[in-house]
Amino acid sequence: MEFNNHTDPIEESMLDARDCSQRRQCYVFPELKFMFLAVLYVMMFSPTEAYDPLDPTGNITIKWDVMSWTPDGYVAAVTMNNFQMYRGIMNPGWTLGWSWAKKEVIWTMVGAQTTEQGDCSKFKGGVPHCCKRTPTVVDLLPGVPYNQQFTNCCKGGVLGTWGQDPLSAVSAFQVSVGLAGTSNKTVKLPKNFTLLGPGPGYTCGPAKIVPSTVFLTADKRRKTQALMTWNVTCTYSQFLASKNPSCCVSFSSFYNQTITPCPSCACGCQNKKNCIKSNSKLLRRAGINTPKKDNTPLLQCTHHMCPIRVHWHVKLNYKDYWRVKVAITNFNYRLNYSQWTLVAQHPNLNNVTQVFSFDYKPLVAYESINDTGMFYGMKFYNDLLMEAGPLGNVQSEVLLQKDKDTFTFKQGWAFPRKVYFNGDECMLPPPDTYPFLPNSAYANPIATPAVAAFLLLLLSMW
Repeated sequence: MEFNNHTDPIEESMLDARDCSQRRQCYVFPELKFMFLAVLYVMMFSPTEAYDPLDPTGNITIKWDVMSWTPDGYVAAVTMNNFQMYRGIMNPGWTLGWSWAKKEVIWTMVGAQTTEQGDCSKFKGGVPHCCKRTPTVVDLLPGVPYNQQFTNCCKGGVLGTWGQDPLSAVSAFQVSVGLAGTSNKTVKLPKNFTLLGPGPGYTCGPAKIVPSTVFLTADKRRKTQALMTWNVTCTYSQFLASKNPSCCVSFSSFYNQTITPCPSCACGCQNKKNCIKSNSKLLRRAGINTPKKDNTPLLQCTHHMCPIRVHWHVKLNYKDYWRVKVAITNFNYRLNYSQWTLVAQHPNLNNVTQVFSFDYKPLVAYESINDTGMFYGMKFYNDLLMEAGPLGNVQSEVLLQKDKDTFTFKQGWAFPRKVYFNGDECMLPPPDTYPFLPNSAYANPIATPAVAAFLLLLLSMW
């Protein structure tokens, strides 16, 4: 089965998909029910922690380095490091907030700005940049004047992933704080940190004082250090980000003509009334693709109603290798995905021989298990997934070497166990709908009588 860059080859075959909720049934033993509910509660409502089994150490760390004291406060360099392997922050970028412990103000900022100044009427001389007790900070856009720039600033709030490019996973700005402490003993740490990336999902812990950051001078012959340093750690939870998945997965194979579509309403059908058909004349309107301030999507009408669909096609089988084609389709007319990532978990990813049109990096969170990998676009080639339409898809083929002790096409082994797009887990079809390997149990009922009749004809001729 082949896929065309400019068409959607499987959408028409997916209309008869059954709702996933009708297929997935489970039974919890009574004695385990309480334990299950307790664990679920902790996962969903833990105030400061979130855990991703495929990226157990992933987080965003916000570091405050006090570089100098001023007559009424301090100047700090604030650095945001994204240590998540496959989850970045897309446009319109991050938004950072906190609450001051006392009555601090922000005199100046370089490399970022607050969204509101607040009430600064009590200041007669110089007016502060922000007087709010709970400032909200955003990154500056690219191309600002040099006197407003700071190291690693001005990316529009976009943060790359640590797995793709550690250099793009950093953002920073400088802030001059007044009406604050002027020594290590009198400074009060900000509290109640919040991070939007760009929507909800991140939970930040309290600021903690850590050993002062050490810096190396340009000639690398002298070390200096910050006067004081504190860290804030923010972790991501998909439960907090959205009650519905943001992507789904469909399957097909060369050994079965059946296409297993995404489950119906896999991402919720709340946008069903506002979706738009692929052949609608409304798509010709000017500004139809312009993003809204609240990031409301404009989805193409599909049975799954997901912004993103990942299709995994088992394409060919060789003696020592097998070949998979992966296609990612965007159904959102208002959003491009820059620096996208796709993570798949499959036992044969420990023997990836070649990836043809994507970049690939193994994710070995646990030393003894190598079954997870990250796919992402090649720079300046397909690292931008365009909005829904003729160009709204990217695809690649993957060649894997067989492990003869484990390789099989039976019972859906050839399909991934988990799939993540841009850090969010996608909904997979129910296992009983996977393309099955043909065998005698599914033989064509017409074939056997036909063969028998042919044999009888041959015998009669003798």
